[in-house]
Amino acid sequence: MSSETKKLNLNSLSNDSVSSLRLNPALEGHEMVYFKESVIHRLGGFAKKRIRAGTRIIEYVGEKIPKHVSAIRLEANNHYIFVLSDECDLDGDVDWNPAKYFNHSCAPNCDSDVEDGRVWIVASRSIQPDEELTYNYGFDLDEYSDYPCRCGSTDCVGYIVAAEFVDEVKKRGTAQGAHLTRTS
Repeated sequence: MSSETKKLNLNSLSNDSVSSLRLNPALEGHEMVYFKESVIHRLGGFAKKRIRAGTRIIEYVGEKIPKHVSAIRLEANNHYIFVLSDECDLDGDVDWNPAKYFNHSCAPNCDSDVEDGRVWIVASRSIQPDEELTYNYGFDLDEYSDYPCRCGSTDCVGYIVAAEFVDEVKKRGTAQGAHLTRTS
């Protein structure tokens, strides 16, 4: 599994956890984002107002860690690691990182942008109020079949993979996006 972008453990939150997250102060007070239950997966970030393409919506924050620590955490199924540089990564699996709740979509309205050692979630197109904020997690093909996508997009490939791997997944004949059902 690629450590270049966030990897979400699709079964990591219980319904009780979703309810208790509403009490997390990190999920409140954002100018452009509010958090609520998502039809894609458990909890998601939603636009409070219209957001223009190119706008930095929220910073993906966490603990900066060296590569050897990142490798250990990835082996332990920590799925919130972003590559920052050749020397260090960002572990976003911290309570103060609300951006970790942005869901994956095969037809995202945001991108992740690493700049000067910081990770930003940026609008890739105009986003309307109450629209769920999503980006492509950019997973590679390692164990991709373990990560089904439930984004519901007409472009859904059925698995959480980077856009450059969509054709390969389709060639393998395993894309099932139209057959998957959404879960909350």
